[in-house]
Amino acid sequence: MARKSLETVGPLAIVGGGICGLKLALDLHRRGIACMVYERAPQIKELGVGITVLPHGMREFAQIGLSEKLLEFGIENRESCFFNRFGQLIYKEPRGKFAGHGFAEVGLHRGRLHRALLDEACERHGPEQIITDRECFGLEQDESAVTLHFRETSTGSVLPPMRASAMVACDGVNSTIRQSFYPTEGLVFAGINTWRGVTRHKPILGGRVYMRIGSILTGKIVIYPIIDDVDGSGDQLINWTTEIKSATFEKNDWNTPGNLEDFIHLYESFRFDWLDVPELIRRSDVLLEYPMVDKDPIARWSFGRVTLAGDAAHPMYPRGSNGSAQAVIDARVIADCLARDRDPVTAFKAYEAARCETTAKIVRANREHPPDFINIKVEELVGDKPFENLDDHITQDELRALSENYKRIAGFSIRDAGEMRTND
Repeated sequence: MARKSLETVGPLAIVGGGICGLKLALDLHRRGIACMVYERAPQIKELGVGITVLPHGMREFAQIGLSEKLLEFGIENRESCFFNRFGQLIYKEPRGKFAGHGFAEVGLHRGRLHRALLDEACERHGPEQIITDRECFGLEQDESAVTLHFRETSTGSVLPPMRASAMVACDGVNSTIRQSFYPTEGLVFAGINTWRGVTRHKPILGGRVYMRIGSILTGKIVIYPIIDDVDGSGDQLINWTTEIKSATFEKNDWNTPGNLEDFIHLYESFRFDWLDVPELIRRSDVLLEYPMVDKDPIARWSFGRVTLAGDAAHPMYPRGSNGSAQAVIDARVIADCLARDRDPVTAFKAYEAARCETTAKIVRANREHPPDFINIKVEELVGDKPFENLDDHITQDELRALSENYKRIAGFSIRDAGEMRTND
């Protein structure tokens, strides 16, 4: 039986209405391809904390006309600074356009990014194409279509099956769709837990700096602003994330609020003339806990008329701010492949071939040599104590080489910036 095209069978289904799924819907609309989005949550709300969109991510949003809105919603980073846990500057570098990229690096509230994508998808596709309260719990496929089984998340009621020409799973790190193809697979947890929050605070170091302080060996915190003048008195909303490697393998829970007493003792000494870290943490508007998990890279994402994207395809440690960028690149590549070849089976194979190994390298780099490897390296060389002259231990050129190595793997080195401008 000949495979039918997208047009004769019906719209493609996107399971998951997060950043990846909504960006895919917008990329498909730009190429004239119909789709339906099915989101598990009964309502899409502005939840979460901060997110950083790197230049290669902003390039993707620029192509669908959202870059200016995201700049308006967030804060453009000028600089990235690395400090030891004594508040001493280890290394700094310009970021985004200030580093020569064609696109900005922007910190913003994840909920604002999600809302911008949702509003745009509803406007372009029509709100009836974005269906909430739908949990996908199974699928089958034949030569012409995929049959999807849904239940209402809010009630548990099983709904009539839905037929779609093809399906893209954008349902996150705990993807039900991926589990159906890899039933024995589990999350990889290496003993690193995180706590996150947002705090209203006066601008830190000028209010345009992404900061990494300390290391996971003795306590690390990442800090960056996400909203300017959040309260009308000049304060910013500051996002912070702590990472701690423990000798035990007790894993944090995604579904419970964080407990300050579980980790604050590690940061009591982080009091500098430019920032009081424990005060920043204690004054947080919200406190969440997460385990730092990923999954081992897999060689196959596509199964006939079904493929995986974003965290469902390549969940990675949230280091280097690269997970969201890779998800929105996935979305554009899927749309490009379907625009070239309306047979989803061959289009999905082409997408997998283009993206699988690239993202596998980033998963491995985030485990072994993430951007904050700079902090770990200095801590090991200096002996976890204040230094008098860092060049006696490691030079700025050597630290810059560590930073550039990660950027090359992640796809946003200056060389890649030039390629992005050329390809627009």
